[in-house]
Amino acid sequence: MKKLLILLFTSHLVLSQQNSEIKVGSEKMHEYLDQISNKSVGLLVNHSSTVRSTHLIDTLISKNINIKKIFSPEHGFTGNIERGKTVNEDTLIIDEKIIPVVSMYGKTRIPSKESMKGLDIIIFDIQDVGARFYTYISAMHNMMNICAELGISFLVLDRPNPNSGYIDGPVLEMEYQSYIGMHEIPIVHALTVGELAKMIKGEKWIENSEKLKLEVIKIDNWDHSKEYKLPVRPSPNLPNQQSILLYPSLCLFEQTTVSIGRGTAFPFQVIGHPNYDNKSFSFTPVSVVEERKPKHEGSESFGIDLRKIKVKKELNIKYLIDFYNKLKGTDSDFFGKYFYRIAGNKKLENQIKDGISEKEIRSSWEIKLSQYKAKRKKYLLYKDFE
Repeated sequence: MKKLLILLFTSHLVLSQQNSEIKVGSEKMHEYLDQISNKSVGLLVNHSSTVRSTHLIDTLISKNINIKKIFSPEHGFTGNIERGKTVNEDTLIIDEKIIPVVSMYGKTRIPSKESMKGLDIIIFDIQDVGARFYTYISAMHNMMNICAELGISFLVLDRPNPNSGYIDGPVLEMEYQSYIGMHEIPIVHALTVGELAKMIKGEKWIENSEKLKLEVIKIDNWDHSKEYKLPVRPSPNLPNQQSILLYPSLCLFEQTTVSIGRGTAFPFQVIGHPNYDNKSFSFTPVSVVEERKPKHEGSESFGIDLRKIKVKKELNIKYLIDFYNKLKGTDSDFFGKYFYRIAGNKKLENQIKDGISEKEIRSSWEIKLSQYKAKRKKYLLYKDFE
């Protein structure tokens, strides 16, 4: 068999050893092989869809599973396409078998009925990072929706959430729903993709939810209190565990004029702007494969180095408040046009502009967070962190 050229990191074996007692859903083949044998199978997968060191596709083909179609999310099947860029249709050839690769981040983000024709079951196996605006869960939502409509079964091979262990941030106000925020959940939601899939169905967030045949293959030897170090880079600009842990907090800067290190060797591990007043640390973004046109390209940006800090289990808005207060005199467009999409509301921007304290801002989240926490309990598959 011709093995897939999946981009695994040299650190893969070390991380696998650290996670050695944890068994992700894809590894528990005895629990799902029978139900996909003699079926026409579609896969919503990317480079992170591994069974230890082998890709899920290679593993299933070795078991004579009939893979008819592959669907790819943002960043593409190989996981190396720049954020926001169109993912084109493709084909995969293994042992002379041609498998179409259908983009869910191209002309449309919703699979067509034609692309689903003849399929009996869809398997979702993608590593998420536990933030509302990470778009792999949006792809999952759209696929669940079309599966419910067409009577196609949906199987989730679950994986740990590396940002579990806490719940924080404003809950999305549905009038601001977008592809980077589709669900009425907080920024840090503390659900696995399997648990979120159960919530999407259970809360009727898709049409025909009662018709969806959903099954989740659970993780062994993991719960929401356990650390999980990812064995592969989940997307181009999350190169290591530090960036993954900082991602929920630093992504708040994405719609602002502040850089979070895109175009450097340490994205999502620094914060900077050419006009920031503290000059003790600086970096200069340049065009790289992962980010062709980064903010402040070629300009020295001053700010904060977070590469060595111990990341707390909280959504940090101190950085956002600090940078706004120090730049508002020189940067009138700090928040840009679409900050509300990341925040999930328009209130957070206004609160910061009005000088509301961090404590008061956090207090304004409490009622909806409490409601969410109660709702979340119904869908947990693993022991909680509290």
